[in-house]
Amino acid sequence: MASGQERILRRRIKSIEATKKITRAMELIAASRIVRAQTRVRAARPYSEKVTAVIANLASAGGEADHPLLREPVDVAKVAYVVIAADRGLCGGYNNNVLRATERAIAADAAAGRGYEIVLSGRKAQGYFRFRDYRIAAGFEGFSDQPSYSDAQRIAEAATALFESGECGQVKLAYTQFHSMGVQEVAIVPFMPLDSGDFGSGDADADGSAGGPSGGYEFEPEPAAILERLLPRYAEARLYSALLEASASEHAARQRAMKAATDNAEDLKTNLTRVMNRARQDAITTEIMEIVSGAEALSQTGGEVDLLSDTIEARTANLFRARD
Repeated sequence: MASGQERILRRRIKSIEATKKITRAMELIAASRIVRAQTRVRAARPYSEKVTAVIANLASAGGEADHPLLREPVDVAKVAYVVIAADRGLCGGYNNNVLRATERAIAADAAAGRGYEIVLSGRKAQGYFRFRDYRIAAGFEGFSDQPSYSDAQRIAEAATALFESGECGQVKLAYTQFHSMGVQEVAIVPFMPLDSGDFGSGDADADGSAGGPSGGYEFEPEPAAILERLLPRYAEARLYSALLEASASEHAARQRAMKAATDNAEDLKTNLTRVMNRARQDAITTEIMEIVSGAEALSQTGGEVDLLSDTIEARTANLFRARD
């Protein structure tokens, strides 16, 4: 019975070793992808800053567009949520945190008498909300690891359609903000209508720096017409930035989760090895006691001493050889 237990423990140790290799590889892959994701976040920032600076200059030049994205609703009867999650799991509480935060926000809206619509990004988000029979306006997946600007455009179009049609009086973004390798925070922030206060008061120059000398610009066509074309680009840039931050947060969460899994596998392997060694020692001790007891019984019955010695030696050798 002890031998059977030892075989079971050996199989478990081998299985844990294989799992540890997988989790270690996933940890290293996630760590390398975090660096690339951070680089993409930094690379996208100048575009967003430039769009904001141009809109600020247009506003200071007299561009007052009556764009649907700027219209404040009189009464918000329904809120749309753009929820950004991952396509895959194995990333700790990354998905659950943003999904449950969205659930709580929807419940708060329901308590206030407001309805909701959901635009989902990520396979995990779609599976979560479809299983619970939430109303889903649109769903997108397949790009949470490396989102592109075209992905942000498709999601922004779905959210813009809900807002401009008047079906939803407000659109909010639910995603995970990336602050550092060790700090990521779930945030639900207003997305539409766009806040004109974010554009500044026209004191940003063409390079997006505040307080510098600003030159006079001649716009063709009129500033209002350009502003109407730029506002959707601004919304897309904001959504793209959120997708990139969520991607970096996903990789950071997966790296931490896989490191914890690797450490746990190592601890479990150590503990099981100790249990196996104790079981092996118990089995060896038991068999030696059986041999000695048999030898004692044989000597009392007057058996041959040389035969007894050979038997003990042979059985002991076989015992240790079987254990090795």
